[in-house]
Amino acid sequence: MFVLEGVRLVADALESGATLTLVLYAPEQLQQTPAGLDLLQRLQRLPVGYAATPQVIASVADTVHPQGVVALARWPQIPPGKPGLILVIDAVQDPGNLGTLLRSAEAVGVAQTLCSVGTVDVYAPKVVRSAMGAHIRLSIEQDVRWDEIGERLADVDHVYAADPHARMPYYAADWRQPSALLVGNEAHGLSEAARRLATKPITIPMCGRAESLNVAVAASVILFEALRQRTLGRG
Repeated sequence: MFVLEGVRLVADALESGATLTLVLYAPEQLQQTPAGLDLLQRLQRLPVGYAATPQVIASVADTVHPQGVVALARWPQIPPGKPGLILVIDAVQDPGNLGTLLRSAEAVGVAQTLCSVGTVDVYAPKVVRSAMGAHIRLSIEQDVRWDEIGERLADVDHVYAADPHARMPYYAADWRQPSALLVGNEAHGLSEAARRLATKPITIPMCGRAESLNVAVAASVILFEALRQRTLGRG
C-alpha cells in the first residue's frame, strides 16, 4: 500500500482505475475549488470513501498544508511496455529527484523503470507527490539487483550511461532502437556495477561553468531527446 495526497493525485488515481482501499476527505476543504468539488461528488459515491474533519486529514497527511483528501492505494502491478526505452536509476537518494525522474519517464513513454538496490523508497510520500501520478501508469520495479538488471538489458541494443565526463553528446546517440539510460547517484554518480553494463557513456554539452546538472534535470533532457528521435527521427 502507498499513500496519495491531494486533489490532483487522487482524481488521477480514480481516472486511471487504480485500486483505492480507503479515502478520507474533508468536504469543506474540497468545496473550495472546482476541481475539489468535482472530486467530492465522486468520493461521496465511493464505497471506500469516508468524510472526515480537516483535523483528521491533517493528522494522517504528510504535507504541511493538506488539500483535504488522503487515499490509500494498492501498489499497481503494471507490466512493462513493448520493447523501447528502459530507465535504470542507480541509487538516487533524494525523493524529489526520484519523483521527477519517474514523472519524466512516464511523460516520454518509458517502457520500464528499474530502481537499483540503494535507491530511495519508490513509494515514499515525497516521491509519490513529485511523480504526479506516474506510479499509476508507469512500470516501476524497486530494489532490483544488478545481476537482474543485466538480464533485463541483455537484448537492448544500446545501454547509455549519463556521465558528465563523457565525450559523446546525448543527441548523437541513436535512441530509435531499443535502448536503456542509466543515471547515477547525486553525490557519487554511477556505480561500478552500472558502468560495467553501460556500452556508451553520453554527456550534455554545456557552455557555462557548471560541472554537471541535477540528475533529474539531466535525465529529463536526455529522455525528451529520445522521445524526439522516436517521433521525428534523428534529423
